[in-house]
Amino acid sequence: MQTELSRTLGIEHALFGFTPFPAVAAAITRAGGLGVLGAVRYTDPGDLARDLDWMQAHTGGLPYGLDVVMPAKKVDGVTEAEVEAMIPDGHRAFVHDTLARHGVPELPEGKVSGWRITGWMEQVARAQLDVAFDYPVKLLANALGSPPPDVVARAHDHGILVAALAGSARHARRHAEAGIDIVVAQGYEAGGHTGEIATMVLTPEVVEAVAPLPVLAAGGIGSGEQIAAGLALGAQGVWLGSLWLTTTEAGLGSRALTAKLLAAGSGDTVRSRALTGKPARQLRTAWTDAWDDPAGPGPLPMPLQGLLVAEAVSRIQTYEVAPLLGTPVGQIVGRMTSERTVRQVVDELTRGFERAVDRIERIAGRSAR
Repeated sequence: MQTELSRTLGIEHALFGFTPFPAVAAAITRAGGLGVLGAVRYTDPGDLARDLDWMQAHTGGLPYGLDVVMPAKKVDGVTEAEVEAMIPDGHRAFVHDTLARHGVPELPEGKVSGWRITGWMEQVARAQLDVAFDYPVKLLANALGSPPPDVVARAHDHGILVAALAGSARHARRHAEAGIDIVVAQGYEAGGHTGEIATMVLTPEVVEAVAPLPVLAAGGIGSGEQIAAGLALGAQGVWLGSLWLTTTEAGLGSRALTAKLLAAGSGDTVRSRALTGKPARQLRTAWTDAWDDPAGPGPLPMPLQGLLVAEAVSRIQTYEVAPLLGTPVGQIVGRMTSERTVRQVVDELTRGFERAVDRIERIAGRSAR
């Protein structure tokens, strides 16, 4: 699965794997792809430095990347406390009542929320970058559009390629104008924040809109045959995220959540603002249903919603309250039916890609005759 972009980055396969887990990112890199570590959960720059040190020690000098979140629009406010003060009391009461209906206990005394969404705030992302630029990161991706111009310039000064996710050709053209090197065409099927256009439609539109910039196809891709389809549509690689959640290296820490992912079908996700304030595809649960109910107060804009629900999400995860327990994941969850190592996943992807290429070559051969 070689393309011009994969050769530029020195990777064996044109396969880019996004994950919040360092062990998964390192394993993707070792398997011949480019592991991209999600930084949003690192509110302490020291923790990010620790895990980048670990990545350095476990990638054997092979390339890897980092994904940050720098919103194009941010809520005014200097500190997290000032932003949290904007949350209405009615929304806090709604969270309390929803948890109470499902009997979710309080966190144990002394335990603080392990899930904070402050990484969506620009000043936090900038602190992450101050750390990251001390490491030989080869790719910097931004999940919410083009990073600020000074960030793009700083990355380029360090020899780092910059990627940005786009849900439409219009967004992709903005990225090109901002000096982005790679556009990730993320379709409606993808986990996490998505637009409203399906991957099969979006990918060729973006390829045409930003040519000759390289494009990665993303959303609903979980087999080698789908990778071949993405490359046939003009992409120079694929961006995979959800597929890694059920790998053994991920270690979700929740057997209940892993079981829900393995049992879920492709129709068991919903695009909801319940988690962050922006539409994000995730497992459909009683939690997403409550926030999407017109009778409720409705989600707040980013980053207020993430700050509002942070402790609630930690409580749900700590006690594995099954009806409320969920995670961002794409429609490809229907193919995630067993726990495998990252290497096994990549091997299966490459075999599927070879099957697809052989099939097309046979069809082309028959057509030529």
